[in-house]
Amino acid sequence: MQGTVLALALRAEKSGVMTRCESISLTPENGVIGDHGTSKNRQVTLLDEANWIAACEEIGLNLPWTARRANILVQGIDLEELVEQRIRIGTALVEVIGEVDPCYVMDAAQNGLKDALKPDWRGGVYARVIESGTVRPDDQISQIHSAQ
Repeated sequence: MQGTVLALALRAEKSGVMTRCESISLTPENGVIGDHGTSKNRQVTLLDEANWIAACEEIGLNLPWTARRANILVQGIDLEELVEQRIRIGTALVEVIGEVDPCYVMDAAQNGLKDALKPDWRGGVYARVIESGTVRPDDQISQIHSAQ
């Protein structure tokens, strides 16, 4: 099972604008360096490009993927199957914890987006960082093993 990183983004402050990046650094202590606020388990978020496109088609708009406020846009990997798995993204190792539950912020970005992201894991997944590393566009994502 392997996927590819397409793009990266972070937000420097709460409710701030998402900024596209050429690379992001991940650490177990801080999650995405420079990103506002993380919890122990929700340190980095991944969004599948095909799922994002499906959500946009459902609402009839072509929105930038950063409207979803995820850190890493990916393709070619089933995010749902990665739950409870450790994956290598670039040089970082992360453990995928669960599905991102779309919230009211999505409807603030675009009316109807929250509901369009609910089916089929369209909102993506969140993960915690196990080993520090750097992620760049075109980096490969590979499953390491079950976290159990």
